[in-house]
Amino acid sequence: MSQTPEPQTAEAPGTADVPASAAPDATRVPDPNHDATPPSRDPSDDASDAARHALNAVRAEVAKAVVGQDAAVSAAIVALLARGHLLLEGVPGVAKTLLVRSLAAALDLTTKRVQFTPDLMPGDVTGSLVLDPRTSDFTFREGPVFTNLLLADEINRTPPKTQSAMLEAMEERQVSVEGRPRPLPTPFLVAATQNPVEYEGTYPLPEAQLDRFLLKVTLPLPPREDEVAVLRRHASGFDPRDLSTAGIRAVAGRADLEAGAEAVRRVEVSPEIAGYIVDIARATRTSPSISLGVSPRGATALLATSRAWAWLNGRWFVTPDDVKALAHATLAHRLALRPEAELEGVSIAAVLDSALASVPVPR
Repeated sequence: MSQTPEPQTAEAPGTADVPASAAPDATRVPDPNHDATPPSRDPSDDASDAARHALNAVRAEVAKAVVGQDAAVSAAIVALLARGHLLLEGVPGVAKTLLVRSLAAALDLTTKRVQFTPDLMPGDVTGSLVLDPRTSDFTFREGPVFTNLLLADEINRTPPKTQSAMLEAMEERQVSVEGRPRPLPTPFLVAATQNPVEYEGTYPLPEAQLDRFLLKVTLPLPPREDEVAVLRRHASGFDPRDLSTAGIRAVAGRADLEAGAEAVRRVEVSPEIAGYIVDIARATRTSPSISLGVSPRGATALLATSRAWAWLNGRWFVTPDDVKALAHATLAHRLALRPEAELEGVSIAAVLDSALASVPVPR
């Protein structure tokens, strides 16, 4: 991911070189179209090369409808390649729903949206058995989870009982109703959103469910020039409820995602890089500000996202820069601060930066 290109120099999110358009503690995923060397062609794998180009083109299609959220689109593509899920955090009105709908259109995937509310029941998400009066038999009626891209809107507004109903779907790619497992479509991605400013009437996601999300990305408020661009689009007739007005077309599909996922599994991880990832995870566990550090599952998640990011950037091996580029988005939501650290104003992003800085980079 034949001549191997020079390793990309990707800045770790949260450093001084992060653009001012990002929130101070935003978990960003860099944009390979701007932050990377051009993808190289692997002559032995034309399908992989075509898939890479197609998936990198998705970003431009989504940008026809969504302004300035390339990091979230990159994160969604990485999550699809690594068979993970995405947690989007942002205030209302930063195009979280529009982003998922636009992504589904550019990838030619089905998508459904569930508005999570305090009275939502598990069966409302997974589906349930209903009595068919014509046959007097119970038949299974699929819930909205039977789709490729599920937008779980304001997932922290529903009680833990319904939140837990998502765990099997996210982890096992199936739901069980009356003891019978029912497989979900492939690919399957949960893009869950949560509102960081409204806490009344919400139920914080438990650590076990947070750990199921491969990546967490904060969608910041746009800078002035992006906000002006949004208004100009609306003034010229753009309707966010009708994506046809944006001219989005399908530039990739299931075959590209399957070929990409297969290629990602072949990306080489040297023993030094594996040790580097483990040392980063262990450094978070020894931080005096952290009550819950990165688990081995978190370390394997960082391995998976780093491989996907390396492949998207045209390399068949993982570099330390790939690891650092995805560290915040992959690990930050798996950490928990001690109460005294919160009172002192310590941020998880700062703790993770310290952990990254404390681990020697392999040469």
